[in-house]
Amino acid sequence: MSGSDFLQLRPETAPGKGLTDWLADGLRAAVVTGRLQPGDRLPATRLLAGELGISRGVVVQAYERLVDEGLAGARTGSGTVVTGHGPAAAESRPAGDRRRTLAELRLPISAPDGIDLDLSPGVPDLSAFPRTAWLRAERAVLDRVTGADLGYGDPGGTPRLRSELVGWLARTRGVRAEADDVVICGGVAQGLALLAHVLRGEGRNAVAVEDPGSRGAWDQMAFWGLRPVGVPVDGDGMRVDDLIATGLDAAVLTPAHQFPTGVVLGPERRRALLSWAETRLVIEDDYDAEHRYDRAPVAALQGSAPERVAYLGSVSKSLAPGMRVGWLIAPRRMQTELLAAKHASDLGNSALPQLVLAELIASGDYERHLRAVRTRQRRRRDALLTGLRTHLPRARVTGVAAGLHLVALLPGDGDDTVLAERVAACGVQVHPLSWHRQRPGPPGLVLGYAAESPDRLIEAAARIGRVLSRPGP
Repeated sequence: MSGSDFLQLRPETAPGKGLTDWLADGLRAAVVTGRLQPGDRLPATRLLAGELGISRGVVVQAYERLVDEGLAGARTGSGTVVTGHGPAAAESRPAGDRRRTLAELRLPISAPDGIDLDLSPGVPDLSAFPRTAWLRAERAVLDRVTGADLGYGDPGGTPRLRSELVGWLARTRGVRAEADDVVICGGVAQGLALLAHVLRGEGRNAVAVEDPGSRGAWDQMAFWGLRPVGVPVDGDGMRVDDLIATGLDAAVLTPAHQFPTGVVLGPERRRALLSWAETRLVIEDDYDAEHRYDRAPVAALQGSAPERVAYLGSVSKSLAPGMRVGWLIAPRRMQTELLAAKHASDLGNSALPQLVLAELIASGDYERHLRAVRTRQRRRRDALLTGLRTHLPRARVTGVAAGLHLVALLPGDGDDTVLAERVAACGVQVHPLSWHRQRPGPPGLVLGYAAESPDRLIEAAARIGRVLSRPGP
């Protein structure tokens, strides 16, 4: 793909503002209508920017948006490549084909061309993966593994990992469960897909989500047939009165560390939410429970209402997202259907990684790794905070007590997507807060700090400050 003809966009129709939306809509339409097919390589960002008469940063951000939506992926040596058919085509295919398409879309994503400082939220420090401890645990497992351990096992997961997780989650998160309640899955993404399948089977067609909230969770629910309905979030988390007003009976939340704002669901809201869930379902995404710096951990909701809460977690933020190991602990009334869906999906996760993770937990190496990572991430958070206070003093920073990202709320009422495009043009990748909203709200930037060193984070803050201190184009 060498030119812009496939877009059917005319440069003279480009809006004065919202260029990224304009271009992303054109790219998305080209995928959905079939003008772009899986495997097609998108034009180089500089080439497309020149043909359309727009900045290269706009093209970079539009490509990144397609990647975030699962319609494209960045491949080494191939640039940005179309990987999916788009929602319209996916809806017309049988369920089995939709599952295959979803697997195809989850390709490794690298930073766009020209980005040398990646502050995308949700990216952990992959250099911290505990290679030595993993190898030690793997040798211990291989010394005693049996043929039965390597056969087709329980689709819910290996008994040893389920048992170790139940103890670990009880100690660290207050989760109440037995080993048979755990379903090992391919990360939180698969857990959400399994829950969506069961909820659809029960006749539901919509689910409440936080607004602002996890765009990944919205996309998962939408892909599997549940319309995500945004419910406002404030300083105490999801507004339960507004949730009740939706009339829905299932909701996806991040109560211990709300994504992206970082707030904790307040005590009164927790009680109200659990009361609402008496005959309904809360889906609790405990996505970064291991990373706490300035406050005691907030216990999981699931421990207060095991029959009203489906609990999700993974090692994506503690070890690496490429491990694709997560867990789902759902109310027992749902477990038969969940296990049937898991079995039909993949017959169960790979046994060896499960056994190695169980060994890591049992030996104490997992906890030692987490302590080391928390120390490292605290230094990185502090460096980014220092940089923002120096170079972006008018920003109000939230979500600093936990997690792997923070939010810089910006003064005024500007378009944070345009601001993020300008920041990307100086080599720093960030997310505009509006990407994670369904309703309008104040501008902001979502900044991940786990994957960069302290000195590079200070440099990133300096670049952001210089860009935002200049008048926009």
